[in-house]
Amino acid sequence: MDNISGMIGSMFRNWSGTPALTVTPLAASGSPRKYFRIQSSAISVIGAYHADQRENQAFFYLTEHFRRTGLAVPELLAREEEKGCYLLEDLGDTSLFSLLSQEETSQEPDHLVTELYKQAVATLPVFQVKGHRELDYSQCYPRAAFDIQSMLWDLNYFKYYYLKLSGIPFDEQLLENDFQDFAAMLLTRPSDFFMYRDFQSRNMMVRQNKLYFIDYQGGRKGNPAYDLCSLLYDAKANLSVAFRQTLLDHYLPLLEKMSGITPDAFTGDFYLFVYIRLMQALGAYGYRGIHQKKEHFLLSIPYALRNLSWLLNAHPLPDRLLHLRQVLESLPGTSLYKLPDGSPLTITIRSFSYKNGIPPDTSEHGGGFVFDCRALPNPGRQDEFRHLTGLDRGVIDFLAAEQEVDDFLFGVFHVVDQSVRNYLKRGFTGLTVNFGCTGGQHRSVYCCERLGEHLKRLFQVNVKLEHREIGMSSRR
Repeated sequence: MDNISGMIGSMFRNWSGTPALTVTPLAASGSPRKYFRIQSSAISVIGAYHADQRENQAFFYLTEHFRRTGLAVPELLAREEEKGCYLLEDLGDTSLFSLLSQEETSQEPDHLVTELYKQAVATLPVFQVKGHRELDYSQCYPRAAFDIQSMLWDLNYFKYYYLKLSGIPFDEQLLENDFQDFAAMLLTRPSDFFMYRDFQSRNMMVRQNKLYFIDYQGGRKGNPAYDLCSLLYDAKANLSVAFRQTLLDHYLPLLEKMSGITPDAFTGDFYLFVYIRLMQALGAYGYRGIHQKKEHFLLSIPYALRNLSWLLNAHPLPDRLLHLRQVLESLPGTSLYKLPDGSPLTITIRSFSYKNGIPPDTSEHGGGFVFDCRALPNPGRQDEFRHLTGLDRGVIDFLAAEQEVDDFLFGVFHVVDQSVRNYLKRGFTGLTVNFGCTGGQHRSVYCCERLGEHLKRLFQVNVKLEHREIGMSSRR
């Protein structure tokens, strides 16, 4: 990481003529690309590194093509192709997904989020139709089109990384037969459009109430339904059926005006593409979550299965795909990660410094957990972070980029989740979890906050956060 940040900092100096004051790693995503925020006294930009030069080339080409088309994608400021480094316009930290996540899940999105989603579906046909014109698909990577090879890759991704890793039984030959039949069916649908491939709320940055679009480097030629599926059925966005229909109704006349595809023709194919997108997503969650043990991908599984359950009831697969349908019908309810009913359980999560002793447990049931964070990378050893805490963006980005921290939290979440599920069943009202580090300011605070977010997403419980050494407490 230090070598890459050094390369990025040097590139910034060559481009801007001024030294970088800070090169801060940003939180890792599902891809192997590494991102940094680079700041000088006057400007802030995003630096990126990716070893796959062919994917980088696809990103550069598509960025320049879309900017010529007038689409809101980040400006490509500089690139050193042989090193796999490039600089991008800094669009900030606020994504459409982060705005949605701030709301209560029981409510429909507020006016701003609703309008931003409508802005997204209004921009989508511009990508698909106008962005398609004069686009050289030979520049796309890894495929020029969402062809039968692409479809079978997605379906087998689902088979190997979700079904097999989850222990779901199936007949391999029957499933393969249905995969081939399903892909052939999808190939008969219109495909002379640009397919963004990952058109979802995490890839839409919000600046001054306007959306900017990122992470389109996997784009290729394909059917327009796939991208709308990606947005409306993104698992963790957890959109209601009614809101999905509102957005679909907003999109259809815009697509018809630009392409001539009627609403009836579009919706006749739409739900077939929802199926393949959901299977691709489950494969990704299995690979990143079950195989790579990245906990936040596991959290998406129950939402995806709930979407699948609704889809199977509302829009069943054709009868000829019998085994695939049987396999999919067996999935809801199989996940170890559940969306349980509410309960009176309050979980108190505390950060502390070992120098001042472990906080006493005053809960009704006693016991609970104490996790030692002192083996994790320590941002407090760096001058720029020394006077900050685990609540500050710089420290959050530093720790979120460290695989050791991700692995540690994966284990913590697994152990705590087991107790929470048990406590919910038994009607207990309290559980205490403590995180300790040297000063009780950075690592323990960060881990405390991440566990609180995790439990609120996964369970309907009361969460109380206490940061003893920095004198803060809150209830979620």
